[in-house]
Amino acid sequence: MIGHIVLNMRQMDWGDIKLFLALTRAGTVRRAGAQAGVSHSTIARRIDQFEQRLGVKLLDRLPGGYSLTPAGEEMLEAAERVEHELHAVQRRLLGRDRQLAGKIRVTMIDVLATKLLMPSLTEFSDTYPDIEIELLIGYETVDLSKMEADIALRATDRPADHLIGRQVGTMAHAGYASPDYVKNHDLADAGSANWIGFGRGDRFPRWVKQSGFPHLPAKGIFESILLQIEAARSGMGIGFLPCFVGDRDPQLIRVDDKKNFPTYDLWLLRHPDTRQTARLSVFVEFMAEAIAQYAPLLEGE
Repeated sequence: MIGHIVLNMRQMDWGDIKLFLALTRAGTVRRAGAQAGVSHSTIARRIDQFEQRLGVKLLDRLPGGYSLTPAGEEMLEAAERVEHELHAVQRRLLGRDRQLAGKIRVTMIDVLATKLLMPSLTEFSDTYPDIEIELLIGYETVDLSKMEADIALRATDRPADHLIGRQVGTMAHAGYASPDYVKNHDLADAGSANWIGFGRGDRFPRWVKQSGFPHLPAKGIFESILLQIEAARSGMGIGFLPCFVGDRDPQLIRVDDKKNFPTYDLWLLRHPDTRQTARLSVFVEFMAEAIAQYAPLLEGE
């Protein structure tokens, strides 16, 4: 069967392979369509046509989603190999680009872009008008090997071994609440006060247990830091926030010291195949210098 698939792959559209990979990874046509930027009906139709051209059934349609058939498993192995080789070629070609022009796709969390680095990004754009920044905001880790972004600004103590980069700062966190919340709630009483929750929705996650108020539960799930800021301003509870946000916000006061929480290293990362790409190197150097100027803010000093 695999020989039949490999033979037919010469006649395949890479777009069909991408949609097949998206569906196998997402599990449903709706999620796959959202990730691929097309309608779910387009996904279903293209996969049906893909199977017809191959002459094999790749996926079983189940009530909860899709499941790979044995032929689909073989197809997935071949498709991932093709995907890997294409990404490698793209990275090598990008790595030979010595022009200070073109697009740079940068990923970071929303709060770093909106509350700290936008003036520096604007300055970079003014300094290098032929370089276009595409800013990708999200909390999920993108795959630089698959060219999902060119540069990632990540808060991590363990950057991936296969990436190159430099540590550009450290980011501290503390507990913040509105003055009215502190006035109207007893922070010693678990029945009166609470943390603002995020992540999996645990009442007493590790960061709460190591805080200065380990007896206060975390309530709710607010997935982005921007949402947590607004919740803290509105008096929903104590927010576990980056110090560069909380310390500068006139509507918040620090109620739990940063010494109770770990700091996170900030890294500018990219794939080693892009080492010689001039516009990426210029961007990394520029932003590293900019972030260094914010060191006191980032460290909560």
